[in-house]
Amino acid sequence: MVHELSRRDARRIAVRAQLLDAERPTDLLEVARRLTIVQVDLTAAVAPSADLVFWSRLGTAYSPDDLDDAVAAQRLVELQGYLRPGEDLALFRAAMATWPGEGSYAESLAVWVEDNKGCRLDILETLRADGPLPVRDLPDTCDRPWRSSGWNNNRNVRMLVEIMEARGEVAVAGREGRDRLWDLAERIYPDGPALPLEEAQAVRRERRLQALGIARAKTTETPGEPNSVGEIGEEAVIEGVRGRWRVDPGQLDRLSEPFRGRTVLLSPLDRLVFDRKRMVDLFAFDYQLEMYKPAAKRRWGYFALPILRGDALVGKVDATADHERGVLRVDAVHDDVGLSRTALGEVDREIAALGAWLGLAESRT
Repeated sequence: MVHELSRRDARRIAVRAQLLDAERPTDLLEVARRLTIVQVDLTAAVAPSADLVFWSRLGTAYSPDDLDDAVAAQRLVELQGYLRPGEDLALFRAAMATWPGEGSYAESLAVWVEDNKGCRLDILETLRADGPLPVRDLPDTCDRPWRSSGWNNNRNVRMLVEIMEARGEVAVAGREGRDRLWDLAERIYPDGPALPLEEAQAVRRERRLQALGIARAKTTETPGEPNSVGEIGEEAVIEGVRGRWRVDPGQLDRLSEPFRGRTVLLSPLDRLVFDRKRMVDLFAFDYQLEMYKPAAKRRWGYFALPILRGDALVGKVDATADHERGVLRVDAVHDDVGLSRTALGEVDREIAALGAWLGLAESRT
């Protein structure tokens, strides 16, 4: 059976799956388990992305100290640039044990690591004696440097340490400012079982679909965590959108329930909008993160926050947290759809709530 969905149905499935409807969750770990991943990005033009993700679900009850406590207690762990529930390590241990996997690129990585075995052992010994440490304090005794055409060229230790993370040898122990602190994985990761590789991959796809609600079986991938879900769930088509989709059966069952949304300010890296192609297909929303663009070429702002209202993405808020002056500076509210006075009032209240949560007074320019 192929389910036929309207775009509104598809949007509501996605919003509910991401815990962004009117029924707010109340527990940080509950949110983390439902979302499965929360991207770590320390850009704090407003607040670090992970804090914005949890605030947008939990509201003013959320405190960054709660997140720090969960990481310190290993209830959440950082792996491949994402915060994940500690128990989810069971889904990665088999992949770590069978690193690098298959393919010519994987083989080339394995050769590079073997060529630099001495450096890898030096890093392990240094961490065993003095860890946790940032990359800059780890020895670079590589015999063959990392070569690329990008900004990682000659960043030997950084690249080797990230590969060692994928192998399950080292792990992120915490942060020192913006720098990751690395230690032996056996000191950081909680003990637990390992699922066989194929079973673990199937569970990850299933949980990914539950977190997204609706996704492509195959699509453009991003480092660290795929956007596609394979043949998990049930097949669907969306009115006016090309191709087939996979839908979480639990969300299909909820389509008969009344939908109650709310107005929310999102991190630019929120999972609802992170897969830009899916965002356009479902929400017809025009958005890019513009922090890497020259100021003169920005349309919406350095770290503009997408506005979700109900089941629609309706605009962006260009805001900056100025902690020295004690203000949340709002440079613009970009209205994409012609919001009513009531809707604009909801956006204003959400901006005020964000400022109050940050401990900043609102300032409009």
